[in-house]
Amino acid sequence: MSRSRYLPDNFTLSLVVVVALASLWPASGGTAHFFEQLTMVAIGVLFFLHGAKLSREAILGGITHWRLHLLVFASTFVLFPLLGLLLKPVLTPLVTPELYTGVLFLCVLPATVQSAIAFTSIARGNIPAAVCSASASTLLGVFVTPLLVSLLVVKHGDAGASLGAIGRILLQLMAPFVAGHLLRPWIGAWVKRRASVLTLVDRGSILLVVYTAFSAAVIEGLWKEIPPSALAGLLAVCAILLALMLVVTTWAGRSLGFDKADGITIVFCGSKKSLASGIPMAKVLFASHAVGAIVMPLMLFHQMQLMVCAVLAQRYALRQAKTEASSPA
Repeated sequence: MSRSRYLPDNFTLSLVVVVALASLWPASGGTAHFFEQLTMVAIGVLFFLHGAKLSREAILGGITHWRLHLLVFASTFVLFPLLGLLLKPVLTPLVTPELYTGVLFLCVLPATVQSAIAFTSIARGNIPAAVCSASASTLLGVFVTPLLVSLLVVKHGDAGASLGAIGRILLQLMAPFVAGHLLRPWIGAWVKRRASVLTLVDRGSILLVVYTAFSAAVIEGLWKEIPPSALAGLLAVCAILLALMLVVTTWAGRSLGFDKADGITIVFCGSKKSLASGIPMAKVLFASHAVGAIVMPLMLFHQMQLMVCAVLAQRYALRQAKTEASSPA
């Protein structure tokens, strides 16, 4: 019997278990240092494998849709942060200031890659354009996200801090990514054949970061500072942001004259945020004890976008199938 699409997947359940373990048995002292080093290695391996997997041909195949890419980038790095700032006076009372800092961090992150492409494929959208937009968003986020964090998230950020953050991200994330991509002619086929290895490293590195982040946050009194009412409020905040972005990207795709396939790509690439990129970036950009509260909005938003977009993609596909069935041969 298959699991309902409305229920959390195994990875989300794993995240919940890891948060519970960190809350009950947080790593400290030498154990915390060991997990910190292991996490850095795992993240480096993760981005190395992603670099080896990335296909230049797929990106070049969709790069000609510059209007679509421009709209997706504007949704990801302009509209999302503006919504976070404009809604701050209304939504902040629902959560704690620390959690809303995490909401603002969520708003400046790049789009997700795998799920955006997967949902675009299910919904019969423009897959090459989705590959190009999602991949370019991740690469652009290496430079744009630290700048936006300095300007919008950290109250007293400056250009020097932004450049330092970019440098750390380039060293810890981009360098292994580039190394993997340069070695793609030799190891790309091996990585492609062993997609399960990439999935294991992908999810394992995120679980490690979540455990170390929440361990440090719990030791600093995370759960004493976040009441249950704030968690309920955070669910409402994530739902409002996701609903607004889905509505705006759908409207923009239609009003600007994009066809149905391109409109689907805009919706799924312009309304989603990357957990895989966001958690390692939070690890680099914020103090260890603050990362737990910073990534909590992202974790909730991630699961919410997966469940909502899964339903939405199926509806797009069903609508397209009905249209094809009713059209004359």
